[in-house]
Amino acid sequence: MSYVKANAVLPETLIAEIQKYVQGEAIYIPKPEKDYQKWGSRSGARKSLDERNHSIKGAFKNGKTICQLAEEYFLSVETIKKIVYKK
Repeated sequence: MSYVKANAVLPETLIAEIQKYVQGEAIYIPKPEKDYQKWGSRSGARKSLDERNHSIKGAFKNGKTICQLAEEYFLSVETIKKIVYKK
């Protein structure tokens, strides 16, 4: 996250109002909720995990055991169980 100096982007009157509450501190101003993105949607990580989980579920339906899948995907047995039993 990069920092922006308030006096470079905000009007002086707003800075004066904010200084009534906070002075010399870093504050975080969140995005509006409509601009939020789910985890991994920008990097593609979410898509990659969804594809992996889909493959795991398919392999399980085709007869592979949970232990086999855990070894194949380098995941714990408990993680494989969560994936294959999730609705």
